[in-house]
Amino acid sequence: MNGILPLWKPKGMTSHDCVMKCRRLFKTRKVGHTGTLDPEVEGVLPICIGEATKIVPFLTDTKKTYIAEVKLGTATDTEDAQGKVVEAKKVVTPIAENTINEVLESFMGTITQIPPMYSAVKVNGRKLYEYARANETVERPKREITIYDIQLLSLDTDSFKIKVLCSKGTYIRTLCVDIGKKLGYPAHMSALVRTNTGSFSEKNTVTFANIEEAAEINEQERLLVPIIHGVDHLAILDVDEVTTSKVMNGQKLPKPQQTIETDPFLVMHEQQLLAIYQNHPDHPDQIKPVRVFNG
Repeated sequence: MNGILPLWKPKGMTSHDCVMKCRRLFKTRKVGHTGTLDPEVEGVLPICIGEATKIVPFLTDTKKTYIAEVKLGTATDTEDAQGKVVEAKKVVTPIAENTINEVLESFMGTITQIPPMYSAVKVNGRKLYEYARANETVERPKREITIYDIQLLSLDTDSFKIKVLCSKGTYIRTLCVDIGKKLGYPAHMSALVRTNTGSFSEKNTVTFANIEEAAEINEQERLLVPIIHGVDHLAILDVDEVTTSKVMNGQKLPKPQQTIETDPFLVMHEQQLLAIYQNHPDHPDQIKPVRVFNG
C-alpha cells in the first residue's frame, strides 16, 4: 500500500498521534507526516504511506497556506491562546484597515524570525520548549523564511484574520506577535488553520471518520493519492527504457544536455515515477539518485 493520504488533522491531536492512528488503520508501520501542526491547530496534513515515506522531506519543503487570527492587546509566553498572559495593553479604538495592510505588506519577502521558546527547534541538543518548561533561557537561532503573500481577510476591534502563503519553517505565532509589535500592541495568535500544503488543499482532504468508514470494508487504499502529487513541484526528466533499468538499480547517470529547472528533480519513464535525482555535488558531469521507488 503506497501513496499519500490528504488528511484533515482535527484539533486535539498531535501530528504524531495522527501517524500512530494511520499505522493502525492502514496496517503498516511505514507512515510519516509532512510538517508538524500543534495540537490546537487543524488543517491539511499529508500523511505518507509505504513507498511515499521516501518523499517526506520533499513534500515538507513545499509552500504552506494558513489562515490565522491575530489578537491584539495581550501577549502570552507561548505566543498563542494556550499560554500565560505576560503583557497587556487595552485596544480602545479599532486600527484602520489601511494601517494594518501597510504593516502586513512590510512582512512580504524574505524576513528573519526568532523561533518561539515553546517550539521544537533544537539548541545544543535540547528542544526549546524543554528550556522553557525548566524556566531556563537560551539564545535562539535566527532563521530566514519567506512570506510569498499575506492578506487581511476580516477586521474586528481588537483582532483580525490574515491569510499567509509562506515557506516551510515559518512560525505563524511569531509572525502574529511581530505584526502586533509594528501596530504598537502586544499580540498573540488566537486561532490557526492550515489550508494548503504544496498542491494539497482543504477541498481534497479526508477525515479520520472517512478513513475509519473505508477501513471497515478494507477500502482505505482508495483514499490514497499517487506519490507524484507530493512532488509535483519538482521538474521532470523523462528517460528511455535502457536508462530506466540503470535508474532502478540506483546508478549515477551522465548529466543530461537539457536544462532541468529544479534540483533535485523527478526521473520518469512513460508517466511512471522511477526516482528522484540531483546534480552530483562532486562530479558536475553526472547526476545521482536521492530516492529510488520500488514498483
